[in-house]
Amino acid sequence: MTQFVLRYVGRWIGPTHCEHVEKNPPHDEAGCDRRAMTRIRSLQEHLNRWMLAYVSLAIVVGLLAGNAAAGFATSQAGLLGGLTTAAVFMIIYPMMVNVRFEALLQAGRNLRGIGIALLFNFVWAPLVGWVLATVFLSDSMLALGFLLVMVVPCSSMAIGYTGLAKGDLELATVVVALSFLLAIVAVPLWMSIFAGQYQVPVPIGDLVSSILTVLVAPMILGYATRRGLLRWLGKARFATIAPLFPALSLLGMYAIVFLIFFGKATLIIERWQTVAILLIPNAIFMGLTLLVVTLLDHRLGMGYGEHMAVAFTSTGKNNGTAIAIATTAFSPLVAIPAATMPIFQILLMVLYLRSADRLRRWFTRPTAAPGAEPIPAVAPAGNREG
Repeated sequence: MTQFVLRYVGRWIGPTHCEHVEKNPPHDEAGCDRRAMTRIRSLQEHLNRWMLAYVSLAIVVGLLAGNAAAGFATSQAGLLGGLTTAAVFMIIYPMMVNVRFEALLQAGRNLRGIGIALLFNFVWAPLVGWVLATVFLSDSMLALGFLLVMVVPCSSMAIGYTGLAKGDLELATVVVALSFLLAIVAVPLWMSIFAGQYQVPVPIGDLVSSILTVLVAPMILGYATRRGLLRWLGKARFATIAPLFPALSLLGMYAIVFLIFFGKATLIIERWQTVAILLIPNAIFMGLTLLVVTLLDHRLGMGYGEHMAVAFTSTGKNNGTAIAIATTAFSPLVAIPAATMPIFQILLMVLYLRSADRLRRWFTRPTAAPGAEPIPAVAPAGNREG
């Protein structure tokens, strides 16, 4: 049965020459496993090495195709939204297969990492966003839309980015879940401060639906898949196919980039001046936040895995939630910052992801204060077994 899995996974990514295993002595199984693992790791390394090229290609193809098929993109906005949600699911689900769920309880005790990520989400982002909107955005509706993006919870994609960087996937999962729950209070609170004359309805249904679709469902299916594969293959052979799951997540990310630019191609091309104006505060916020959180985490002695979880959950924003609030409470103009933010968010996140090797060398294992219990280090998601 194990050879069946490895053989057909191997055929999907290229011939492994292991078809003879079933006809030869059992000692050939080890060689088959090694060749399958090599090809799977090669696929993952290829997709990771050429990430920036594939993302750039997805952007260009998405813009060209979306502009050429503008009518379809407009009339089938619901379909594109569903495909985007499915792509997000397919990023998170494979990552969840590699999560040791018993480690989620351990991550939940990491009050330092959780606290820093939530402070960046609900204190740093709104305050820095207010300064940037005041300086760069004279249009009140654009400014309000930009501030709305700043106060929504962190993106579920942060889990995917953390997994791709082999960071602390359990910590990122806990932070995303808590940020969704806190957003129910934080979003109306901050928006009442920024736009006191408006009654801003918070789409509780959208928040709950988003949690169920892109976090809870992939978590449950990932747990079930992991348990089934471990029981079926055993720990050693599960480790053989484990690199396949990050590769599937990368393919899902490339699909999301294409879908976002395909669906927003007309908006980006027709209102390029507005997009250009929003480029400045968006780029400053993303770059400044990544810089500050990186320096702070290093100063606090965080390990690489913990830092990557904190960095991605502190920086990425849930633009879908912002668009939902903007379209139900304000004019379409308010939704433009949320609709265009993924352009800058994806590019800067991918660039930061490309710096993973340098960051890994710079960060050290976390150290505890004198007299305190040492902070447990969580193994990178891509290297876990059992």
